[in-house]
Amino acid sequence: MSDSQTLVVKLGTSVLTGGSRRLNRAHIVELVRQCAQLHAAGHRIVIVTSGAIAAGREHLGYPELPATIASKQLLAAVGQSRLIQLWEQLFSIYGIHIGQMLLTRADMEDRERFLNARDTLRALLDNHIVPVINENDAVATAEIKVGR
Repeated sequence: MSDSQTLVVKLGTSVLTGGSRRLNRAHIVELVRQCAQLHAAGHRIVIVTSGAIAAGREHLGYPELPATIASKQLLAAVGQSRLIQLWEQLFSIYGIHIGQMLLTRADMEDRERFLNARDTLRALLDNHIVPVINENDAVATAEIKVGR
């Protein structure tokens, strides 16, 4: 696999929802199909996903919550499991395993935590597992203040 490349696919909330209030499953199915083709061709795929807050809002029936960090964290806590479940379900159609990595800015700023995250990422890729990385919005604070 000397010709393999690592391809990082960044999927923001607007891509996953198509600008609507819910996840666009048909669009996500197509994205996974394309990633699975690249994976089958020997490429190492890394998914960097957003969408936990949107998935949580959808799962809870679009509740009217105060525009606070705590509300966003609540939605992220509910939505992250739904989001990773969707990724797992779709990639499993192609026999591809995924591994979830939830990170915060602190994980990147602390050398030991950064190295641990890097080693986990490498181990997943070395074992042909697609890492699905997201910000850990359930515990993040400053990162979710803007635009979600």
